[in-house]
Amino acid sequence: MKAIRYYAYGSPDVIELEETAKPEPGDDGVLVRVRAAAVNPGDWHLLRGSPYLFRAVAGPIRPKAHGLGADLAGVVEAVGKGVSRFAPGDEVYGCAPGAFAEYVVVPETSPLAGKPAGLTFEQAAAVPTSALTALQALRDRARLKPGQRVLVNGAAGGIGTFAVQLAKAYGAEVTGVCGSANVDLVRSIGADHVIDYTREDFTRTGRRYDVVLDNVGNRSVADCRRLLTPAGTYLHNSGSGGRWLGPMGRIIKLNVLNLFVRHKLPSFVTRENADDLDTLRELIEAGKLTPVISRTHPLSEVPEAIAHVERGHAKGKVVITV
Repeated sequence: MKAIRYYAYGSPDVIELEETAKPEPGDDGVLVRVRAAAVNPGDWHLLRGSPYLFRAVAGPIRPKAHGLGADLAGVVEAVGKGVSRFAPGDEVYGCAPGAFAEYVVVPETSPLAGKPAGLTFEQAAAVPTSALTALQALRDRARLKPGQRVLVNGAAGGIGTFAVQLAKAYGAEVTGVCGSANVDLVRSIGADHVIDYTREDFTRTGRRYDVVLDNVGNRSVADCRRLLTPAGTYLHNSGSGGRWLGPMGRIIKLNVLNLFVRHKLPSFVTRENADDLDTLRELIEAGKLTPVISRTHPLSEVPEAIAHVERGHAKGKVVITV
């Protein structure tokens, strides 16, 4: 099979498309024929070994794992004798390390679920990590309620496009922040109000929000807190933060500040799980959630796709067809 591999940290130039052995599922494994996979910011962070804090897990000098990609959609080709949740021929979507490949094997207990009906494989692959992040941020950490006001900074990005739609699905009044080129897109996916950050400072409009989901991290914590109602919630989901700690520096600051202010400033890590993938499938099949894809690339163009996402300002999701 063909698979994307990298053996040293660096730019997309270090990525290789290799011929390698097709994996076997084993007793508790599921062999998936990948039809599409999505690019996430985590892919270029792994590729770069940045921030350096990540290397404590990924490998201090060179990567321990050599595959890239985490989100996929495809067809189950074979299962181990101990597997009962899936059968050959099932169309699935979910999360799997090394998804930029023609085949992957994952344990039956992996975050894998039935593909939403009506979506192409490319659309389904665009969903998992970004939509799970938006869902868990709004539903679990912010405990979003109908009638609340939500601001999504970075509303045209991978997480942002899902967050706008999910907030609307939960009955919120939604304001999206994006650049001029994406105003129509953000409005088309359900935002009640759209702020073009090139024309207006969204932190100084005088409006207050019950929830702010920040997918950009380009404004200070003080600026973002100014947006909140007295008991409002600020969810930080991005920011470069430097070569060593990355976004952890801002997360640490927020955790300390959370002890002394009335505002809620919770940190969170996305939990990849099949139950929430089922929840997303239900929302998609009910017409409440639609993936936004800006461009697709074949497997041979993974370096170009990752480079595009790393440059920032990608609209919706970038997908790899396999």
